[in-house]
Amino acid sequence: MGLRTDIIENVPKSIGMKMLIRSMAPKVIVADEIGSIEDVQAIQYAITSGVKGIFTAHSSSLEDIEENPILNELFLKNEIEKVLLLDFNRKIHLIYESEAKQAIC
Repeated sequence: MGLRTDIIENVPKSIGMKMLIRSMAPKVIVADEIGSIEDVQAIQYAITSGVKGIFTAHSSSLEDIEENPILNELFLKNEIEKVLLLDFNRKIHLIYESEAKQAIC
């Protein structure tokens, strides 16, 4: 963590993300283990506010994420830019990249 990093604790992620956006104008929000509808709504709020995000969701495959009715909403709205997989050897693999996001870059 860097000097200009703020950590929010003891509040639900969805509330913490909205608090950060409203009061601190972050450039990036990082949150672990997203999965609730409230988390997805907070991520969508961040995106519409111009905030980038790095979020983790635990799954065994891209298909599991796509079949998850809550996380799939982010796919349907093309709000997921990339999906990375951390394997058992701690090696990172790019397993999904949005075609729309590739065209913008």
